[in-house]
Amino acid sequence: MTRVLVVDDDPVQLRLTAEIANRAGFKPITATGGEQALALLREDPQLGAMILDLVMPDLDGMGVMEAMRKEGLNTPVIIQTANASLETVISAMRQGAADYFVKPVAPERLIISLRNAMKLDALEAAIRAEHARKAGTFSRKDMIATAPSMARVITLCAKAAKSTIPVLIEGETGTGKELVARIIQGTGERAGKPFITVNCGAIPPNLVESVLFGHKKGAFTGAHADQAGKFSEAHGGTLFLDEVGELPLDTQVKLLRALQEGEIEPVGATRPEKVNVRLISATNRRLLNLAKSGEFREDLFYRLNVFPIYVPPLRDRREDMVALVNHFIARFSAEAGKRVLGATPAAMDLLGAYDWPGNVRQLENAVYRAIVLSDGPFLETQDFPQIIAQSAGREEALRSLENIPAPGLPVHIDAATARPRLEPAPEAARDRFLTDTGELHALSEIEREAIAFAIAHHGGRMSRVARALGIGRSTLYRKLHEYGMAEGLINDAA
Repeated sequence: MTRVLVVDDDPVQLRLTAEIANRAGFKPITATGGEQALALLREDPQLGAMILDLVMPDLDGMGVMEAMRKEGLNTPVIIQTANASLETVISAMRQGAADYFVKPVAPERLIISLRNAMKLDALEAAIRAEHARKAGTFSRKDMIATAPSMARVITLCAKAAKSTIPVLIEGETGTGKELVARIIQGTGERAGKPFITVNCGAIPPNLVESVLFGHKKGAFTGAHADQAGKFSEAHGGTLFLDEVGELPLDTQVKLLRALQEGEIEPVGATRPEKVNVRLISATNRRLLNLAKSGEFREDLFYRLNVFPIYVPPLRDRREDMVALVNHFIARFSAEAGKRVLGATPAAMDLLGAYDWPGNVRQLENAVYRAIVLSDGPFLETQDFPQIIAQSAGREEALRSLENIPAPGLPVHIDAATARPRLEPAPEAARDRFLTDTGELHALSEIEREAIAFAIAHHGGRMSRVARALGIGRSTLYRKLHEYGMAEGLINDAA
């Protein structure tokens, strides 16, 4: 459930806004002042959005947004205030507010604003992560890793970034091993330096040595000029060897020498060359098992496995599922030019229950395919037929596709008839006196809700509230104390 921070010094308005967010499916966190709001943002920068009042006694809304900008806090801000002046609106937008509305606000307007702000934030986060990846400054905040099983990974990344110790990242295919390597580089002293990636399993065996160490002109047929290898390209930075277990045994010998001596010998060269490279390797196979079977040199294994990091599969970090899906939806819907706002609860349940043998990469491709094929504002379960087929069987996938309207046989324009217009069936209004299970609300609950509504409707003017409810002010204040609603209320001067 996405967390929303509600900040307002008026306790009645704070409670009403939080209740609106709660009924819309968000988890509200409340603060009564700007300083408290900043403390909560620093403690949890992953908050989905913040609804911020402008006028507060300790630190006003403008001060909060200015402090957020200085500290790099990127939580989307929605401003609400009683002041509707144009200057205030312009100032709030210049400070980075995502939306602005005047109290009192309709619940539907607030809910739409929250959803739009979170979608914009997800897209901005994807853009920031891509820029950080290209600039070599990728860090912990650019990776979605809030699951408890990822806490150790992030901790080890922070420790590995403080030195140039060789790191071996192990994990299944598609778990994000390269992102972990980029965090180590982007948060260490080599941030911003070259980050060269080599997929050892994709290089032909006869070209591995030339690709890694380079070659000199005339070293072999077709070598018409000197060619720098990946070690030379990564000089001063980081070399990431993905699927290092696929290297041929003869190349492993030269790799071991490069690690031990800090020098390489290009193919056809007469003398070695010094290189300054931070090596991070990754594998989706247990190198220890390969070393025992003789497929990988044991001495090289111990040289690479100085600082091992295991990245858990997606099925062991399901807490990140919602954030990952929203991230991919924002990114791919922007790329495809579609207005996909999110996934339905049923679709999220389907994705959350699947084991994802291809991990995050498979999830990314599944969401991309669903967005390309979808025509609605939300991804439905039928947009993932392959996931349904693999989890529930082919028959269930076919049944889900039957619910999708398909065009019939072609009809000539002269023979086409008007489609019958279906009148929308009126939605049954829920009786406000009954609970969701059909039981009658207690009288105190009904009375409390009526008082809260009257206070919000009349802007906290207690004289008008008492007259509207047909009771005296003393009775009104007694009931406020009785229901725990009187704390912090300002006496009405009217």
